[in-house]
Amino acid sequence: MNLDWNKILIGDLDFGFAVEIMIRTLVMFAMVLLILRLSGKKGVRQLSLFEVAIIISLGSAAGDPMFNEDVAILPAVLVFATILLLYRVITYFAAKSERFEKVLEGDCMYIIEKGCLVVMGTNDHTFAKDEFFAEMRQQSIEHVGQVRTAILETNGNISFYYYSDEDVKYGLPILPKAYETRSCDIHASGKYACTFCGNVEKLSKGQHECKCCQKKEWVVAINTLRLS
Repeated sequence: MNLDWNKILIGDLDFGFAVEIMIRTLVMFAMVLLILRLSGKKGVRQLSLFEVAIIISLGSAAGDPMFNEDVAILPAVLVFATILLLYRVITYFAAKSERFEKVLEGDCMYIIEKGCLVVMGTNDHTFAKDEFFAEMRQQSIEHVGQVRTAILETNGNISFYYYSDEDVKYGLPILPKAYETRSCDIHASGKYACTFCGNVEKLSKGQHECKCCQKKEWVVAINTLRLS
């Protein structure tokens, strides 16, 4: 099969419309930046799910006028104005009503309390443990026992509150090599952490069920201090 690369790459595009595409793109890109600036946000890390929906809407409205000669810029500008007005109205009501804000943004979620993974005990979440462990490692956390409390904020950030050195507990190791030694069989007596909820128990040889979550997979617990 012979491919017509001229048709694939260029098609019916002429030089005049190519220049028009460049101008349209510059205008729409400037409009997107302007709307985001007017929203008051400083960066992507501050965006909530509602604001991500706003960004997607802006991108959709901006895309067609950039390269489609049948779509004028003015209708897209009207869409932008409507989105900005909607954003301002919704954020106004969210600031006035805590209940409305919770419906819009959701609630923050406790992930760790007293050195245990409390979120793992619920069934109504889509929490990714591997991603959370990666986030912990980026904060120089070696095991769950170093953390007193961890909260998943509504904007996706995680707030960590640490134990002081003298209060660090035995906890579930999160470094990959240590975590991969997990097993359902205990080969030597000692302190072990449940790989599901992080509960630490002193176990003897054999198989044991976690007292908190009834799972049977364990890994040797550690109590090293956190390096800041």
